[in-house]
Amino acid sequence: MDEEFLSRILKAAGDTTRRRILTLLVQEGALRVTALAAHFDMSLNSVSKHIKVLEEAGLVTRRTLGREHFIAAELEPLKLTESWFGQLKSIWELRLSALEHALVSEGDRHD
Repeated sequence: MDEEFLSRILKAAGDTTRRRILTLLVQEGALRVTALAAHFDMSLNSVSKHIKVLEEAGLVTRRTLGREHFIAAELEPLKLTESWFGQLKSIWELRLSALEHALVSEGDRHD
């Protein structure tokens, strides 16, 4: 697993504004940067900085037509986070299973 790439994805998705941008893009499809910015109470420059972080994490792609920049969600990198969370869940389930086994064994000794 590429830990550095996973960290970039989690950092990018850890910000409320960037999550809202991703949600808008998934719901509405590719949008112009200016159309995205209209959804937020911040400058176009600030929205562009958030988009740049999402681009660096591979969570959005940019397509330029003339002077217009269209941003689209790219959800493929989220498979890496799903895999990581899946590993955590598996470890947690193993620990809970071991705890349950220990509690049952302890209970059997006291019967």
